[in-house]
Amino acid sequence: MKHQLKHCIGSRLRRLSRIADGHIRKFLGDYKITENQMTILFTLHELGKVEQGKVGEVLCLERSTVSRNVKLLEKRNLIEKSTQYRPEIELTKEGMDLVKILVPQWEKAMDILVDQLNPDGLNSLQELENKMR
Repeated sequence: MKHQLKHCIGSRLRRLSRIADGHIRKFLGDYKITENQMTILFTLHELGKVEQGKVGEVLCLERSTVSRNVKLLEKRNLIEKSTQYRPEIELTKEGMDLVKILVPQWEKAMDILVDQLNPDGLNSLQELENKMR
């Protein structure tokens, strides 16, 4: 084998993502929401009413991941979805209220992660993301 599994870039990136998600989960546990659902809510907060596919595009999420989470968020009355061929989604009042609660919790988690990474680590992440696009 030319490369060893422990050097698998995809595996290592997913591992880092799970580590970061673990820190965020500590602050979101009481709200019964996943990181993907949180980022969908935050994206809708920024973009407003938008085609469902645009959310996946912005967040680099698979269509099935977006659809599954949209259904779960709809059941909780956090978002509304149109019945168009290309459905549009937007936050409900309940969704907007939850975003206002989640942002400070997310910021606490981000403070911890930013402190751990320090400027060099943050710059390295940005550089890595730019190179992989």
